[in-house]
Amino acid sequence: MSAKADSVPAGVIDANLPDIAALQPAETLRRRWPAIVGAVLSLAMLVMLGRELLDTGLAGLSRAAPDSPWFYVAFFGLYMAAPTGDFIIFRRLWGIPWAGFAALHKKRIANDVVLGYSGEAYFYAWARARANLVAAPFGAVKDVSLLSAIAGNGATILLCALALPVGYQLMPPGVLNAVAGSAVITLAISLLLILFSKRVFSLPRRQLWQVFWIHCARIAASSLLLALAWHFAMPEVSLWMWLFLSAARLLVSRLPLVPNKDLLFASFAILLIGQGEALSEMIAFVAALTLVVHIALVLAFAVGAGWTGLRLWRR
Repeated sequence: MSAKADSVPAGVIDANLPDIAALQPAETLRRRWPAIVGAVLSLAMLVMLGRELLDTGLAGLSRAAPDSPWFYVAFFGLYMAAPTGDFIIFRRLWGIPWAGFAALHKKRIANDVVLGYSGEAYFYAWARARANLVAAPFGAVKDVSLLSAIAGNGATILLCALALPVGYQLMPPGVLNAVAGSAVITLAISLLLILFSKRVFSLPRRQLWQVFWIHCARIAASSLLLALAWHFAMPEVSLWMWLFLSAARLLVSRLPLVPNKDLLFASFAILLIGQGEALSEMIAFVAALTLVVHIALVLAFAVGAGWTGLRLWRR
């Protein structure tokens, strides 16, 4: 022991030493911030889901539901496509347990109803709270999110190249200019990310390619399952037409300069297949059913977390 330490009488606090008691709340807050972020986003999800369902969802559910059970099989596959793709990715990157499936569902729900990329913030907080998974999860979460955008942009550019020569005569000049301009912006963003990939991405190149192809497979599967769900809901329209409309929906949803994307897609779909009222009701039902499943999952996760906390408290 040093002479300085020996010179301090017993029971007297050295003025040069930090106040350990004052540091403890800050350290506790630093350790608990992932749980706080997760709780806030979970509450925001419930509030926004209730608002969305009461606003438009109940109207969709009140209309006639599809009779075919295959519609619900396709819808289930469509709903599970995004979190399943993410689970495969992070299972490969981190070896996350099956419990991570719930966190990835919350990630998807937060992105759908709270704010864009709020789901990534939630999942980052979830990973930070589990230091045994990965020490610094930010780089992987960022890379996976950017690669998802690149895969979606690539699909958008491909669909523009296929659809514009065929469907440009069906679009008003203003919409056509917006679609073309959006395609150029989408291509430019993707090229910039690729050109500066060494500075932007942190994962090894081999893992980046694996993640990219998983995202591509997820996008293709989601488009196919959406077309199948629509076809089983309205079987009088051919599956090929629904596949075309599913691709058109993906295209419209990712174009940055196109206002009123839902209205544009609905107008385009009605122009192609007619049956405007039936189509509108079917799209409303799919949207409402998605909200209902979101709410059911969030409530189930909350009950599960409360039950786990109660069991730990009893111990």
